[in-house]
Amino acid sequence: MARHLVTSALPYINGIKHLGNMIGSMLPADVYSRYLRWRGHDVLFICATDEHGTPAELAAKEAGLPVAEFCAQAHEAQKAVYDGFELSFDHFGRSSSPQNAEITQHFARRLHANGFVEERAVRQVYSPADGRFLPDRYVEGTCPHCGYDKARGDQCENCTRVLDPTDLIAPRSAISGSTELEVRETAHLFLLQSRLQHEVEAWIDAVGDAWPHLSTAIARKWLTEGLQDRAITRDLDWGVPVPADTWPRLAAEGKVFYVWFDAPIEYIGATKEWADAAARDGGTRDWKAWWYEADDTVHYTQFMAKDNVPFHTVMFPATELGVREPWKKVDVVKGFNWLTYYGGKFSTSQRRGVFTDAALKILPGDYWRYFLIANAPESDDSSFTWEHFAATVNKDLADTLGNFVNRVLSFSRKRFGDTVPAGGVPGPVEAELGEEIARLLAEYEEQMEALQFRKAAAALRALWSAGNAYLEDKSPWLEIRTDPDAAALTLRTAMNLIHLYGAVSEPVIPATAAAMRGAFALPGGTAARGGTAASVRAWVSAEEARALDAVPAGTAFTVPPVLFAKIAEEDLAAYRDRFGGAEAAA
Repeated sequence: MARHLVTSALPYINGIKHLGNMIGSMLPADVYSRYLRWRGHDVLFICATDEHGTPAELAAKEAGLPVAEFCAQAHEAQKAVYDGFELSFDHFGRSSSPQNAEITQHFARRLHANGFVEERAVRQVYSPADGRFLPDRYVEGTCPHCGYDKARGDQCENCTRVLDPTDLIAPRSAISGSTELEVRETAHLFLLQSRLQHEVEAWIDAVGDAWPHLSTAIARKWLTEGLQDRAITRDLDWGVPVPADTWPRLAAEGKVFYVWFDAPIEYIGATKEWADAAARDGGTRDWKAWWYEADDTVHYTQFMAKDNVPFHTVMFPATELGVREPWKKVDVVKGFNWLTYYGGKFSTSQRRGVFTDAALKILPGDYWRYFLIANAPESDDSSFTWEHFAATVNKDLADTLGNFVNRVLSFSRKRFGDTVPAGGVPGPVEAELGEEIARLLAEYEEQMEALQFRKAAAALRALWSAGNAYLEDKSPWLEIRTDPDAAALTLRTAMNLIHLYGAVSEPVIPATAAAMRGAFALPGGTAARGGTAASVRAWVSAEEARALDAVPAGTAFTVPPVLFAKIAEEDLAAYRDRFGGAEAAA
C-alpha cells in the first residue's frame, strides 16, 4: 500500500473557526485520510494552529494576555472543537513550536546561501508612542472610500477595498490609539521569487495536471502576472526570530519572519513534533522519511480554501525549490470555493454565521460532517441555510439511513429475538441487490479517489437508498405473515447492509458508522486511527458487497439509540432566531 501524507491548511489562532473554515480544509482532509486508512494505506495526517503574525498579537492584547499564553489557550480551545468533529489528526501541532523555528531558520539560511534572499530598505509607519514600526494591520483609521471608521491599513473590512496605511483618514495605532504616526525607513529580508519563477512554472507544468481545475487556474494566474519579490520579515514581538548567525543586525533589531513564510514550513515542523512526541514516550518515528528524499515513496495531498491556494502552489514551492534540498513537494492541491451563510460572508471578527463550537452544542458532529461534505463548495461557492440543513438531515440522515437501521433491527428483535435470524436462501432479488451495491461502492470509491466529495456523498446516499428500496420491495412485515423464512432472509440481508454501511460510512460519519458496526457481536475488528474499535476488519471488497453475508445467522445484535433525530420546525425557528436567517447576510 502507498504512503500518503495529508495536510490541511493551518487554522489561524485568533478565535474559533466557522463552518466555512471546516469544509474548506480540515473536514475533507479528514474524510480522505479516514478513507485511505480503511483501504489499508499508511497515512500521516498533519495539521497545526497558525500562531504568528499581527492578528495573534492584537487578539492577545484584546484578551489582556501575553501572546504566548493566549496562543496556548486558543490552541487547546480549537483542538477541543476538532476533537468534537472527530478530526483524526495524527498530530495537531503549533507553528510557535521550537521545531518549526528550527526548520524555518534552516530554510532561510539555505535560501540566503543560494542567493534567493536579500536585505532591502522599505518605508513603513512608525509609532513613537509605541516605540515600534507598525505592520499594516496595526494601523487603523477611516476608509477614504466608504467612511468606515475601523478600517485597517491593509484592507477595509466594510467595503473590502485594498488599502495602504497612508490612505487612511485620521490614522491611529491599533496598539495604543496614538495618532502621532510617522513614516520611517527600515530594513527587511526579501525572498527573490522573481528569480525562481521559471522553476516554479516548470514544476507546475510537471505536476499541475493532477490538480483540480480551481487550484491550477489560481496558480497559473499568479504565474502569468509574474512572481514578485516578497518581504519575509516583520517588525513584531511574536514570531520565528531572524537567526543572529546570518543577519546579526536584523536579529538585534528584533525582526521575525513573516507568518506566511513560516506557516507552510510548519507542516514539516509539526511532523517533527509528532516524531519528537513519540521519542519522549520511548517510541521511534522517522519524520524525515515523510519529507526528505520522499518523492518516490510518499504521495502528498494538501487541502485548503481558494484564498490559500497561491501560497501553497506558488510561494511555498518557490521556497522549497530555492533551498536546493530534496524536500517533498505537494502532489495534489485540493482547493475549495467559499461556503457562504445565506449567500453572504461568514465573519470571524463579526461572529456572523454558525461557528464550530456553537454547532457542536446544537447537534453532534456527524450531522455537520455529512451536510458539509454533501454540499462541499467544489465547482462553485455553496450556501448554508438552516432550511437546507434541516431538509438534508431529515431526509438523508434521519429517514434514509437512521430509519432503515431502526426499522430493520427493531422489527427483527421483535419477531426473531436478539440474534440475526436464520432461514431462507438468497435468490435473484438478493443477487441483483448485491450487484447494485457493488456498483455503487465502486462509484463511491472512484469519487473518493478523485477528491470529488459532493459526488462521493451522493454515492454514499445512493448506497443507503438501495437498502430502503430492497426493504420496501421485500416488505418483511408482510412476509412474516405467510413465510417466516423469507422474512428472515430479508432481515438478515438488511442487517448485512447495515454492517456494510458501518464500514463505508466511516470516512464521513465516523461516530454513526461505529454505532452501526458495534450493533453486531462479531469477533475481532479494527478501527481507523481516530475512530472507535468495532466489528469490522477493513474496507468492503466488491465480492463482499455482492455476497452480503459478513454477518451470519445467529450473530447477537443490539438496537442502537436513534442515530439521527429529525429537526422539527420549532427547532428550525429557534436556530434562525439565534443565528439569523436570510437577513443575517444582508
